[in-house]
Amino acid sequence: MGITQRARGVLRRRDPEQTIVPGSRNVVFGPSLPDESTVHLVLDLGLRIGEVQMASGAGASDVTATIIGVVSAYGLPHCEVDVIYTSITVSCYRGTEQPPITSLRVVRNRSIDYTRLADVEKLLRRITGGEISANDAYAELDRITTATHPFPRWVATLAWAGMAASLAVLLGGATDPFLPLVAAGTTALIDRVGRLLNRRALPFFFQQAVGGAVATSLALGAFTVGILHNPSLAIAASIIVLLSGMTVVGSMQDAITGYNVTAAGRMAELAMMTAGLIAGVVLALYVGLRIGGDTVAGLDPQSLGRAQVVATTLQLPVQILAGASTSACFALASYAPPRPLLIAGIGGGVAAGVHATLINPDLLDVNPVLAGAVATMVVGLVGGIVARHFEIPALVVAVSAVSPLLPGLATYRGLFELSVLSSPTGVATLMLAVATGLALGAGVVLGEYLAQPVRSRLGRLERRISGPRLSGPLRPSRRRLD
Repeated sequence: MGITQRARGVLRRRDPEQTIVPGSRNVVFGPSLPDESTVHLVLDLGLRIGEVQMASGAGASDVTATIIGVVSAYGLPHCEVDVIYTSITVSCYRGTEQPPITSLRVVRNRSIDYTRLADVEKLLRRITGGEISANDAYAELDRITTATHPFPRWVATLAWAGMAASLAVLLGGATDPFLPLVAAGTTALIDRVGRLLNRRALPFFFQQAVGGAVATSLALGAFTVGILHNPSLAIAASIIVLLSGMTVVGSMQDAITGYNVTAAGRMAELAMMTAGLIAGVVLALYVGLRIGGDTVAGLDPQSLGRAQVVATTLQLPVQILAGASTSACFALASYAPPRPLLIAGIGGGVAAGVHATLINPDLLDVNPVLAGAVATMVVGLVGGIVARHFEIPALVVAVSAVSPLLPGLATYRGLFELSVLSSPTGVATLMLAVATGLALGAGVVLGEYLAQPVRSRLGRLERRISGPRLSGPLRPSRRRLD
């Protein structure tokens, strides 16, 4: 459709009997809109749907496309959407004689509930398909957002503990029977303490610091009494749990799709949460060094293993099962429905298996950063196709599948080298962890980008793609999103 035809469809003359007189304004241009109360209702509906997506970690491009699809479905053909990390603004153009109607909503709550996100995705498909009125859609959205979590909070605590135990096995602790137990117990305690601190409205920076300190202190204590032979794996597992769910995927999606302000906000939050975690771990290591003396100082960072998962061919099935369990537990802790939970587990197993195969020195011996990017790209590609086929949010599969590969062990090694050994090599190790995290997010986004033409009737590879989509309908509106 050309520019002239689009202009005729959006900017229609309201009074065809009037003629244009040079130097006068006797013709009114603008879209034909419903009444003003309906406009306000539709704008608020779109904003609230976008808020649910933002709180779940969706990218700004997904939120923009979804809101445009909602307002277009209810007769608002020309609205502009501005998404930043903390707020969403929608402005409805009403012609040359009336001012636009602008609505803004601040995104305050960022607790992840994938059941809520999945229900909103189903509602979106009904809206864009013309199957539900604006009033009914608003009532349905209100029911979704006010509903309680699908299962008790203690189930999520057990899921976080199961995730930590799976990560301990994935990081090389299959031969130590106490390592998964210590990692699970530590993570369960961190979750309950964090929930208590969250009720007291303690900033998340300090919550992360407390979590890092608790994980490190308990692991060092278990090492001192002889329960653990390698406390670094228990600490790394807890660190990965604390890092999981952060906006690594969303940050890379926003940066790649051009939403730089939102990407900077996500990166800043990620940096602050990681800084709090670093502060807690370093404090616990320092105190442990002072109290434990040579016992703790005797930990050799060179014996902590590589910064990534190391697996031989015989261990590959164990790595796949541990990766699948890690992703499934993360999805369960995020209140995912049964079908997304199963697919997320499969995605985690695929990611862990591909990554372990690539870095295996007896097979391909690929650089760990590149291996992480390739593994998540495969998950983004296959998971995107499968997720859309089963009509579940691709974001659930993407974020869950990344969790087994988060660089928790590299983060711990860097912190240990810097704080305990005062070695400058810790900076290089931390930079490896940062590069790995960015590669994981970029791989998911690239895989989702490649999956779009496959989902669109398998052959239209030449069509222009507006950008990778991890949430919301693939084609929410006929309007181009440029």
